[in-house]
Amino acid sequence: MSQQVLKENRLTEELLLEGAKKVGELAEQEAKIADEIASVSAKVVSLMESTGITQMMIPKNQGGPDIGLRTFAKVVRKVANYNLSAAWLAYLYPLHNMLPAYLPRKGQDEIFNQGGLIADIFAAIGTAEKDGDGYRISGKWNFVSGVNHADWVGVGVKIVMSDGDGKPEVCLPIIPVSELQIVENWDTFGLRGSGSNQVIAEDVYVPLERIFRPEQAEKTRRPYEENYEEDYPLYHVPLFPAFYFGFPLIALGGAERMIEEFKKQTEKRVRLMDGVTESESPRSQRVMAEITMEFKAAEALMDKYLELLENYEKDGATTSNAEFFAIRTKIVKATSEIALRILLTLGGGALYKGGPIELFFRDILSVATHKTSLYEDSVAAYGQELFGFESGVRG
Repeated sequence: MSQQVLKENRLTEELLLEGAKKVGELAEQEAKIADEIASVSAKVVSLMESTGITQMMIPKNQGGPDIGLRTFAKVVRKVANYNLSAAWLAYLYPLHNMLPAYLPRKGQDEIFNQGGLIADIFAAIGTAEKDGDGYRISGKWNFVSGVNHADWVGVGVKIVMSDGDGKPEVCLPIIPVSELQIVENWDTFGLRGSGSNQVIAEDVYVPLERIFRPEQAEKTRRPYEENYEEDYPLYHVPLFPAFYFGFPLIALGGAERMIEEFKKQTEKRVRLMDGVTESESPRSQRVMAEITMEFKAAEALMDKYLELLENYEKDGATTSNAEFFAIRTKIVKATSEIALRILLTLGGGALYKGGPIELFFRDILSVATHKTSLYEDSVAAYGQELFGFESGVRG
C-alpha cells in the first residue's frame, strides 16, 4: 500500500492521461465486482500508484512532478469517463497526499518518506486530549473514502492551539492506519467502489508535527516554513474551493460518457409503437441537442471555476467561497439533470443493473449528494453574499 515518490520528476500530462485511461479501463472491467464488494480492487489502486496519479500533486521539494491544476483536472475527468468510483479515488488520493505539504518539516518528511496513501475525513466529531507535545485522539468517523488502501488517515477534531486565538479550530491529526480500526460499513446506492468506510480511533497519540491545521492553511495559503516551493499551485489558491474542485469534474466525466452511451443506444433503437428508428426521430434528436448544449454550458462553468482558482491571488483574493460553491454545485446539478433526462428518454431498457447507464446514473446522483455538492445550500449562501451578508461557508 505504499508508493515510490518519483524523485526524477518525469511525470508529464501525456503520461498521466495515458495512465488515467488505463486506470479507468481496468476499473470499468472490474465495475461489477467493485459494486458487490463496495471497493475498487488493490489492482486498480496499484495502477494509480505505478502510473504516478497518486503522486502528481506532491510538491517538487518532496520529489513531486510539478503538475498544475488543469492537468490534475484532465486526469480526474479521464478516469471518470470509465468509472466514477475510481475517479473519486484518483482525485482524492493525490489531493490528500499533498496535505503534508502544510505540516512542519518534520511531519512532512515522516509522511512523504513513508510514501503511503492518505485518506481523510474533515468532520470534526472526534476528541483530542493534550499529552505532552501532542494529543491523544479518539472518535468514530464515517465516509472515509479509500481507507481500504490507505496507510494514513487524517481525522477531524477541534483543538485549542497554543498559538491560536483561544477558540477551538478544526484540525486533522494524521494517523497511521495500523493504529485505527476500520469498519466496513459502506453499503450505498452509488459510488460503491469508493470504499468510504468507517474508522475508529481509541486514545491514539499524534505528535504536533502530524496535525494539519486547515484554518491556518486557508488563512495563509502557505506552509509553515519560509523556505518553501513558491510556485506550488496549491499554495496560491483558497484551500477549500481548491480541495473540492474535483467533484464537478467527476460528474462531468460521467455525464460525458452517458451522452456517448445515449447516442449509441439511440442510433440502433427502434420504437415498437411506431417503428421509427429513434435517431431519425425529432424526439431523440431534440434530447441529444439539449443535453449536449447543457453539457457544454457545464464545461464552460468548470473552465470558469479553474480560471478563478488560477487567478485568485492576481485578482486580489476577492472571489468568495460562496461563489466557488455555487459554480461547483451548478455543474453537478446540470450533470444530474442530464443523467436523469437520458434515463427517462431511453426508458426501461436502461434500468438493468450493471449496464453503463444504470451505473453512471447512480454514481452521478451520489456525487450530487456529497455535502460540497448540495445545490440548495450553495445558492442560499451565494444569495446572502450577493446582498452583502456573510454566508460563513468554507468553500
